[in-house]
Parts: sequence; C-alpha cells; structure tokens
Amino acid sequence: MLFETLKTLCALNGTSGREDAVRNAIIEMIKDHCDELTVDNMGNIIVFKKGAKPRAQKLMLDAHMDEVGFMVTGYTDDGMLRFQNVGGIIPTVIIGRSVSVGEKGHIGVIGTKPIHLQNKEERSTVVPADKLYFDIGAENKEDAEKYVQLGDAAYFVSEYTEFGNDMVKAKAIDDRIGCAVMVELIRSDLEYDTWFSFAVQEEVGCRGAAATAFTIRPDIAVCIEGTTAGDVAGVTGDQKVCCVGQGAVVSFMDGGTIYDRPLYQYTRDLADKMGIPNQTKTRVAGGNDSGKIHTTAGGIRTVAISVPTRYIHSPSCVAKKSDMQAVYDLTKALVDNLGVE
Repeated sequence: MLFETLKTLCALNGTSGREDAVRNAIIEMIKDHCDELTVDNMGNIIVFKKGAKPRAQKLMLDAHMDEVGFMVTGYTDDGMLRFQNVGGIIPTVIIGRSVSVGEKGHIGVIGTKPIHLQNKEERSTVVPADKLYFDIGAENKEDAEKYVQLGDAAYFVSEYTEFGNDMVKAKAIDDRIGCAVMVELIRSDLEYDTWFSFAVQEEVGCRGAAATAFTIRPDIAVCIEGTTAGDVAGVTGDQKVCCVGQGAVVSFMDGGTIYDRPLYQYTRDLADKMGIPNQTKTRVAGGNDSGKIHTTAGGIRTVAISVPTRYIHSPSCVAKKSDMQAVYDLTKALVDNLGVE
C-alpha cells in the first residue's frame, strides 16, 4: 500500500499555502484510523493515534504536504504569464516544461526567447525565473485574464512512473513519501500512542511545523522527508551527499539543524540491529522541518529520516522503492522503541 499511497499523493497538486487537495486526500485516507484529527488555522493536520500502551515520552512524526511550484504574478500584453517560484527551484530544470496553471488546471509551457534570437552572452547564461513566462495559448492580456488570476498557483505536469531497477519518477516525492509513510503507520496497529503532524509551507521556511510542534509539544520528533542525492555523473566522493540504493538517510547536521547526537546514534544503531539499510549525509546540505521543530516549545529532541532523491525539486524526482521501504521500516522501528521508558 505504501507505493499506491505515494502514487495517489504525488498526482495531487499542492504548493506552499495551496495544500488543500493533498490535505483533503490525506484526511480521507486516515479519518477512520485515528483517535483525534484536527486542522489548525494554518491548514496543518494534527493527528493522535492511540496505541496499545501509553508512551512515557510524547513522540511526534512530521512530514510536509507542500511541494515546490509557482505563483502567477503578472501578464504581458501578448498574453504570457509572469511568475515567481514557490520554494527552491533552479531555472535549469524548468525551461520548456509543461505546467498546470490555476484551479482549473490550464496547461501551459514555460518559455523564453528562442535560442535563434539570443545573443552570445544570453546563450551562455542561465535565464532567471523573472525572465521566463507561462505560455497558456492566450491571444493577449485580456484573453489570459479570463483563465488565470494573479496569485494562482502552477505546478509541474509529471506522471508517477516506475522504471529501471526498482526506480520511481514523479514530481513531489519530497515530501509525499513522508506523508505516505505516516498514512500507512496511522492505518496500522501501533504499540504506543503517537502524534502526527502533516505540515504546510515547509518549502518556504518550515512554517507549518513550527505551529504543530508548539501545539503538540512533543519530547521527541521524527521528521520524514526526501533529501538530495548527488550520485550522478561528474559527482564524486563526499560531494554525492547520499546515494540512491543505500537505504534510509539519517542526518547528523544539515542547513537548519545540528541533530541531537544520542538520538542520531540511537537511530543508526537501531537500523543496523534490525538489518535496515541506512546511510548518513557526507556533506552538510539541505534542510527540513527539523530546523523549526527542534527550537520550538523549549526545545525538542529531533531526528530526520530521509529518502535519497535525485533531481529533487524538479518535475522528475527519482527515488528507489527499496530506499522508501527502508525509511518506512526505520520509522516504524522508532515508533515501536522511542520514548517508551
């Protein structure tokens, strides 16, 4: 069920601040399998799942519902749409890509000046996002205004595809995989009471998780996410950060968090004990909801478990099913063992 749930969630659109479709789907998936479910003023889902036993220390699992995307900011006279990125997207992955624009999903293409009209300098530099546009086939500004409003969100168009040796390609694997892991845990029988946070707006500053951590006030938090794997041509040694196919990634430090050392080591040791493939990052890179969670409500011991993901924040994120299974297995092991004494 993990991969069916992932496929369903990746097909949905939900950039930061526009997570409604993802939130509604998750609620439908879990509403009959939890003891408390609330949606706060920001749109975060907060869930309590009663286990067979109470837990000595309160444990919260966290994953974010939003994905990187775009927001329409203006029109040109000839009917093109200007936009800004929502979250960290580099221009090199978006030129020529198909997008779904607005609530009705109008198909567009991300365009720029054709190469035949570019000068030498333009051809040798990356075109910034504010020089690109969405072409939705409108005749002029007035025509474009009929279909798309300022502030409308736009998303990559990309199908969930399994290919090669156990690989998956889709948009939004970061962090629909974390959401899928939590959905499947909520649907299962748990040994101990557990809290869950499906957070909004991680891609623009981990805003939702700051609110859920303050509301739940756990003693320990586990963040589940996708993280950058640089194991591609031309990248060697520790610059790879982590590698697809080598299991769940447990970080000791990233751009937002220096992780609780005993909790980090406990997680690595537990994975080894249970035969769950695992690795750590070989470079301090990226960040996730841990950055806000661990400094909230007097401080929360936090660990992050990640799926190594190639081409992250692009239309074609690539991850391996065995790594995603390892993340599920390790998260389940922590749910069964953390904070029980």
